[in-house]
Amino acid sequence: MRVFRSLDAAAGAGPSAVTIGNFDGVHLGHRALLHAVSDLAHKRDWRATVLTFDPHPAQVLTPDRAPRMLTTIEQRLALLAGQGIHRTVVVPFDREFSQRSPEDFARHLLAGTLHARAVFVGYNFRFGHKAAGDTTLLAALGERFGFSVHVVDGVRFRGCPVSSSEVRRLLGAGEVARAARYLARPYALEGAVVAGQGIGRASTVPTLNLAAGASVTPATGVYVTRVDCLETSRTWPAVTNVGYRPTFHGAGLTIESFLLTGLDAQATPRHIRVSFLHRLREERTFPGAAELKAQILKDAARATTFHRRLRRFVAAE
Repeated sequence: MRVFRSLDAAAGAGPSAVTIGNFDGVHLGHRALLHAVSDLAHKRDWRATVLTFDPHPAQVLTPDRAPRMLTTIEQRLALLAGQGIHRTVVVPFDREFSQRSPEDFARHLLAGTLHARAVFVGYNFRFGHKAAGDTTLLAALGERFGFSVHVVDGVRFRGCPVSSSEVRRLLGAGEVARAARYLARPYALEGAVVAGQGIGRASTVPTLNLAAGASVTPATGVYVTRVDCLETSRTWPAVTNVGYRPTFHGAGLTIESFLLTGLDAQATPRHIRVSFLHRLREERTFPGAAELKAQILKDAARATTFHRRLRRFVAAE
């Protein structure tokens, strides 16, 4: 997949099938749009194209109401690359861009710059200055400027609509297993490994401390996780605490992972991904380090059992 960081850079390609959106999380609903675009582009020998925005328009126009992001732009691009997309155009969103009228958006951006022959959008799609355009207007403009419009219904999982806001709600409630079903993968945080206060190594168990790049973290608690080193292909089963270390009167939120198979002291990763598989319990305050360590070891035993069953399940598929 080719990535273009401006509209000018993306100009000049052949006919395309385009879908438009923020695609935060690249969940099942987004994937329905992406697959529809990819399928038609493949049949017509067009370019399957995603038009997305960075930052999120709400962060520019209504920052006090902007959603917390599930993914960084780089994570989104990596996820989009696995969906049969030929190119993604990342528009640097600012107030000037927000002034485009719906007609200008359709004429110059879709039909002109991207050479759209088909445009796929969700049922609640809005576009143009002050969100004046909807799917009905887009279809009318498509007739004028030479592209068809395909409105894709929302996806439901067990009767519930799938959306980025619903994934955020599930994560905020600690329901990481259900969030994973909406995302078609475990929710993950990526970032640098940062130094802790040394309390764990000295008093309980050694951990890797993550500085996460995305702004949505699961509810405080203890989770079964998988930790991937982003410099190598190495992976560890783990148990992770998201919280404030109340036993040690911690001040800020930390994400600390205890690797169940241990870690070579000479090979500590610099950047990791922590994937959340299952919530074990809430974060609690313990009388002291000894009691906390005993509980961590119990959590580790439960996490080990979970990972063992997971491996058996995957092997049986």
